[in-house]
Amino acid sequence: MPKDDDRLIYLISRAQRYLGAYLKMEFQSEKLKITPVQTGILFLLQKRAYTMTELSQTLSIDNSAVTGLVDRLEKSGLAARSVNPDDRRTFLINITDYGLGEIGRAYKIVRRVNEEIKAGFTEKEVAVFKNILNRFFEKFVK
Repeated sequence: MPKDDDRLIYLISRAQRYLGAYLKMEFQSEKLKITPVQTGILFLLQKRAYTMTELSQTLSIDNSAVTGLVDRLEKSGLAARSVNPDDRRTFLINITDYGLGEIGRAYKIVRRVNEEIKAGFTEKEVAVFKNILNRFFEKFVK
């Protein structure tokens, strides 16, 4: 790929795919029972219970995809649904003790990979990169 390649959508997409594949490989090598995508939900559930709609909105993933992810988390014993006391038509998704254990293990891997990403870059370069990403999100994430 030429160094002057300015296909930003392609480059961002490619970086996301490579990072996802790398994290998946690292999770598998540590015998984790969760996927990188599932970690997003479990990281949120550590703080509080969420409805499916809240998860969908927070993660910018459509409801049907969140439903499938939560179904798999529940089947694996990592999360559980409970009736929402504020709205009996909806469920709250909670992390289980098993899920807490797995997300604790995943956190260590994510931190290590984060450090690997930063390796070879100066603090200033990392700060500029983070600034660019944050400005990108401000521009496109509504």
